[in-house]
Amino acid sequence: MPLRLVIGNKNYSSWSFRPWIAMKVAAIAFEEEVISLDAADFKERVGKVSGTGKVPALVDGGVKVWESLAILEYLGETFPQARLWPAEAAARAHARAVAAEMHAGFVPLRRHLPMNMWRPVTRRELTPEVQANVRRIEAMWTDCRTRFGAAGAFLFGAFGAADAMYAPVVSRFHTYGVEVAPAARAYMDAVMALPAWREWRTAALAEPWVLPEDEVDWPNVLRA
Repeated sequence: MPLRLVIGNKNYSSWSFRPWIAMKVAAIAFEEEVISLDAADFKERVGKVSGTGKVPALVDGGVKVWESLAILEYLGETFPQARLWPAEAAARAHARAVAAEMHAGFVPLRRHLPMNMWRPVTRRELTPEVQANVRRIEAMWTDCRTRFGAAGAFLFGAFGAADAMYAPVVSRFHTYGVEVAPAARAYMDAVMALPAWREWRTAALAEPWVLPEDEVDWPNVLRA
């Protein structure tokens, strides 16, 4: 029985994007089930596989895993050949630390710059709290690339779980015209050049659902 990944809207659901892009890049076969975040039966359907009633959730036979980071850890153990975490211990510890920091933090950034794949690239003024989040993320990206990224274009060389955790941040920075240094911009360009990125975005642009709370220009809905 193939893996099944239950996700929300591709245009808006940043948490869903994380395990999805990891599995696509790692060539881990799975079936996806997309449920709009505003569906009337969302909690009922998602609650069958997710302890929190939220997406994403992974179903592997009798195993059910929710929370993006937990799914990535499960995939790393189940598919070691995918190499979602660095092989070297120090790099692996660092990758887990930056991934966990993303999972637990950056609330001002997430609230002020919601993921919105179909919004045309238009700059949004940043609050001091969001600006601080941006600078912290940029510093982490630069540090990872400098210390561990010599073998490839991503944070630890090859694309892995840490990159998957930051993929929605790449989308946010791009959509809202966030200015970053050349090294961070090169990293963003590498992530957005992935075929998996383009596949997700194409599907997002075709979705019919509009969530006002994630449209910062509401009541206008700007679509590329």
